[in-house]
Amino acid sequence: MATATTQAQELITCDLNCVNPVQQFCNSCQVGLCEDCINKHIKSLKSMKHDIVPFIKRTVQLVFPQCTSHSHQRCEGQCQQCDVPVCMKCVTGSHKGHDVVDMTDIIARKRENIKRETEEIESSIIPKNKSYDADVEKKIRKSKTHYSYLEKEAKDKRKKWHLAVDNIFDKLESLIQSLKDQEITTLKSCQSQLRSQNSSMTQTVQENKEILKSNKMSDVNHYKSKLTEFRAIPQVPDVMSPTLKTNTVQGRELSLKLGEYRATLTQTTLSLPSLTDEVLYLSDKELLKEAKEIANIPTNVKRLYRVACVGSDRAWINGTNKMIYCVDIHGTVQDTVTSTCNPYPNDITVNRQGELIYSDGPNRTVNIVRHGNIEKLITTPQGWKPGGLCCTRSGDILVSMFTIDKSHFKIVRYQGQRVTQEIDKDEHGNPIYQAGVYLVFVTENNSGDIVASDGNAKSVVVVDRTGKVRFRYNDKPPGGQKPFSPRQIVTDSMGHIIVADYNNACLHILDQNGQFIKCVDNCGLSDEPSGLSVDSEGRLWVGLCDSREVKVIQYTK
Repeated sequence: MATATTQAQELITCDLNCVNPVQQFCNSCQVGLCEDCINKHIKSLKSMKHDIVPFIKRTVQLVFPQCTSHSHQRCEGQCQQCDVPVCMKCVTGSHKGHDVVDMTDIIARKRENIKRETEEIESSIIPKNKSYDADVEKKIRKSKTHYSYLEKEAKDKRKKWHLAVDNIFDKLESLIQSLKDQEITTLKSCQSQLRSQNSSMTQTVQENKEILKSNKMSDVNHYKSKLTEFRAIPQVPDVMSPTLKTNTVQGRELSLKLGEYRATLTQTTLSLPSLTDEVLYLSDKELLKEAKEIANIPTNVKRLYRVACVGSDRAWINGTNKMIYCVDIHGTVQDTVTSTCNPYPNDITVNRQGELIYSDGPNRTVNIVRHGNIEKLITTPQGWKPGGLCCTRSGDILVSMFTIDKSHFKIVRYQGQRVTQEIDKDEHGNPIYQAGVYLVFVTENNSGDIVASDGNAKSVVVVDRTGKVRFRYNDKPPGGQKPFSPRQIVTDSMGHIIVADYNNACLHILDQNGQFIKCVDNCGLSDEPSGLSVDSEGRLWVGLCDSREVKVIQYTK
């Protein structure tokens, strides 16, 4: 059965739609023929020459096409003028006088072209196509990996942003409680004074009535009037309780405001929400493995002590005289102010409007420079001098103060000229800031913590919004040989605390809970870093006391 099947599969039948096995072959027409169909084939094309041979002696050759105009004729030429195959009758007839080329030559040229195209497709185009296909496959895998990462990152961001919103409202609730406590405390203090005076006046009225009933001249003679004292009724404070304002732009923005506290949740055109909070500003910047020096600004300031940035490319600086200079990142002096201080300002800062503020210790004032004029903002109490300054995000001013003999230090919060908070003792009644010859510098963190650099205690002291001590930091940097010696201090958009270490010629970077993160000591800070500020681009401007240079340092990605 297998042999029969194999033989059946190998059987070649006649090409003239016949089931008989092929026995002969027409080389002229390139068709296989059985014995019965040989004559049939010749008669159908009797005008043509037929080279009939046994099938096993067949030769493969070109088969000229049949002429469409003359039956039984084959076209052995190609009319160049009409671009059609022609037979001999065509050449002497309708195509007479036309340029006719041998069909064999045309076929040879076309075969050569086909051969070249085939070789190019096989040797070049197919491999290139496969290479491109491999590239696309690689990009598909890369895209899948990338979007898997984006999906994971989006989930992580969702969690972080939910936390950010929760933090905003936590801070809002904390602020409301703080404002409530301050307002109630102010009102109760006034109420206590009124009640005390009322009690005193009631007692005086009763005593006066007794004197009027008395016949003793001495009682009347010894009477001392309290009318002037009682007429001075304590002024009832005009408290302005803030209101919580919200605003919704349909589908795009949600904002709220409580006093100077603002928070906004916005949606961009890509439908990706973004969070802006002027009090609690969160950033996912990363610290560079190694900080980079961006600029080195030489100055003529003697003993450069303080730096206060204005925007991204300028800073106010001062040293050991009355002059305060504004320099840009290229070292050009943009402005100068002759302060009222003798010998020099204790500290300088800049408010949200970009106005220069400085503390004048001998005159017990905090002054602001507006349109080239110096105006008095605050006068400290008798016996107290202003030192370090900080303009908070809410518009308050924090002033570190010290007594004339520097035996006591405290930090006072001012709203305008009104004192709203004093930070000087802990819950056990002990001084928070140590007595000594150095100033206390102060700044505010995103969380509302008040961060101080206490050079006398050789430590950073952080209290919360209410004034309760959270932690102290006083470690030497890794490899440091000298005690920690803090000078100016700043916080950044990520809540980091950064402080200049005068003795160890470096900057300490801490997290908002006081944990040491890293030390910046590779940017030429060997000449006693004292001044420190952070610009709107998040770069540090470090004032070097001895060399009188300001280093601009990039420390985040």
